[in-house]
Formats: sequence, structure tokens, C-alpha cells
Amino acid sequence: MALKEVQATVKEFRETGEGLLLLDDGTELAFPPEAFRESGLARLNFAQRVRILLDEETGRVVSLKHITL
Repeated sequence: MALKEVQATVKEFRETGEGLLLLDDGTELAFPPEAFRESGLARLNFAQRVRILLDEETGRVVSLKHITL
């Protein structure tokens, strides 16, 4: 599995742990509950910036992390 790290903005977050991200190039990308659970976060907010690991072969979000300053 080839992983690529990219940044994105949270477009939508559902209480089920899934949601939508907006990549910096304007592409929308869904993330599954498993990726959110991997983050260790309690929730995500609209417009929050995150760093994601993307499986380049499948295009699937593997994990996401909150970007800290």
C-alpha cells in the first residue's frame, strides 16, 4: 500500500464518524468511520484543517489527524 500525506479541509462531519473533505485542489473526498476512529479525535468541525493519509492505489482515506500549530 503506497500512502501519501496531504492536507484537506473538513466539509462535512456526521455523528457516525464519516464525512467529506475538500482537498486543496478542490476535489471532494469522503472518509470512512474507520479513518476517523484512527484519529483519536472526539469530533471534527466544518472548515477544520486536517492532515490525511491517502492510499494512492485505492484513493481511500486511511487516517486523519488534526493540524496543530
